[in-house]
Amino acid sequence: MQITVNGRSISINEGLDGEMPLLWFVRDFVQLTGTKFGCGIGQCGACTLHVNGDAVRSCSYPVSALSEGDAVTTIEGIADGEKLHPVQQAWKEFDVPQCGYCQAGQMMAAIDLLKQYPNPTDEIIDQNHDNLCRCGTYDRIRKAIHRAADLMAGKG
Repeated sequence: MQITVNGRSISINEGLDGEMPLLWFVRDFVQLTGTKFGCGIGQCGACTLHVNGDAVRSCSYPVSALSEGDAVTTIEGIADGEKLHPVQQAWKEFDVPQCGYCQAGQMMAAIDLLKQYPNPTDEIIDQNHDNLCRCGTYDRIRKAIHRAADLMAGKG
């Protein structure tokens, strides 16, 4: 089966265990290590990436759930060359990461949230952005999501 990962065609071998979480396929077979392992049960969100443009918790998303031609996007695939994605730019502007471990998943979840809610309120962010951050940078995450929304709307 052929899928794309960050625009690159990748073959999934028939002998691969279909129950392998997508997280381990991306990290171990595709060698993209930006997506992190957190809890292993899909609760914390550190492993968030996109499948066909939608956020999924890859630690509990089996490779067998993929179909021919599916597109997987990891944190390594959201920038456009040297140009940062607006969410990455906002994260940088607000110095969001403290330890940084969860931030790839935080950004991938924020991109998905902004796709659904292009101009979110604090309440929408609080209700829909449920990734965990052990360092507690939630205030900066919220500010960065608002800034990313502005950047995406062309409000420099």
